[in-house]
Amino acid sequence: MLKSELIEIIANGENSGIEFKRDDIRPEQLAKGIVAFANTQGGRILLGVEDDGTISGLQRDNAQEWVLNIFRDKVHPQIIPFYEEIVVGPGQRVGIISLSPGVSKPYVVRHDHREETYVRMGNRSELATREQIMRLYETGGMLHVEALPVAGTTLSNLDLDRLGYYLRTIIADPQVPANRSEWIDRLLGLGLMAEDGQGHQVCSIAGLLLFGINPRRFLPQAGLRVMAFDGTDMEYQARLDRHLDGPLVARWQDDDRGGKQWVDDGLIEKFMSAVLPFITDESGRINDDLRRDVTWHYPKEVIREIVINALAHRDWTRNVEVVMTIYSDRIEVNSPGKLPNSMTIAKMKAGQRSPRNHLIMDILRDCRYVESRGMGIRTKVIPLMIKYNGIEPIFEATEDFLKTTLPKARNGVS
Repeated sequence: MLKSELIEIIANGENSGIEFKRDDIRPEQLAKGIVAFANTQGGRILLGVEDDGTISGLQRDNAQEWVLNIFRDKVHPQIIPFYEEIVVGPGQRVGIISLSPGVSKPYVVRHDHREETYVRMGNRSELATREQIMRLYETGGMLHVEALPVAGTTLSNLDLDRLGYYLRTIIADPQVPANRSEWIDRLLGLGLMAEDGQGHQVCSIAGLLLFGINPRRFLPQAGLRVMAFDGTDMEYQARLDRHLDGPLVARWQDDDRGGKQWVDDGLIEKFMSAVLPFITDESGRINDDLRRDVTWHYPKEVIREIVINALAHRDWTRNVEVVMTIYSDRIEVNSPGKLPNSMTIAKMKAGQRSPRNHLIMDILRDCRYVESRGMGIRTKVIPLMIKYNGIEPIFEATEDFLKTTLPKARNGVS
């Protein structure tokens, strides 16, 4: 780093990526800042700078060794830092610790026989909440939230007809369970049920979402909220405001002729039925099939793909539901949680795959709700939107959600 760059950073003050520290602090205080940056988006700790930006300089002759010892003794898992010192005046040095976002989250401070997890919140390093720690475990690949148990549920909260059809017909399982005990053993093996730690076998999040009976009863963030407004902003009076509930997978059954017949909608089918009047126009003309012509304001396949992605890839540690809002000029779909792992919007648009909920995605793929390649954004959503109205969908990613905006077609097609 150049001296001029350092002076400019100090002049701008502390923020979510910069922290000032003296080098006479206790080792665990420095470790706290290190861990907070590694657990969040990375950053720099400037040693020898007061909280108000005054440069006091390093007081230790062996500052680098002191810093490396703290990384070794106080920070877990191990992080290899980048440390440098800049001379800012006669006999005055500033130490710079540069930290990238960690790949083995959560990182903890080990001190006084305890382990504490910190995250960066604005210009402060704060103890992580239980929910934040869970998300850090998920980000670090040490926790699969979809496999967690849902308290209060039992086998009776799963639709065994849906499950039986999936096992027997979709994946051609040669041994479909015949009794309660066999069902529980099989579903535990599939990850659709889980042990709750108190001797009970309960539904997993994935099991309840995919095959559950009224999942929102036990998992309030399940399902989907759909809203529609006449104008371009939310108004007091909505044309539509519904909370849709139900398993993701529709219910089918085998017929006598070796085929299959539809029995009951899943959540995706319920969603399409609910929003159809608000994303189409029906003309007064009767066509040759004795039906009225329908004009779609958006490609049907795109709407379906975006909503399925929002449900399949969302962060289930967030206690809010997926929301789709229809305005007069656009559709917005909000999926809770930041993009998983190191995924970015650019990588997503390029076709890179990094599913958060592998089990949910696998079963949706088995049931042909998602394409086998898992590249629907690149191969379906973007090309169809461009072909339909010449405008790409707009993606916005934050720490809290992924929002997809579909601009309305200038001229719909039937």
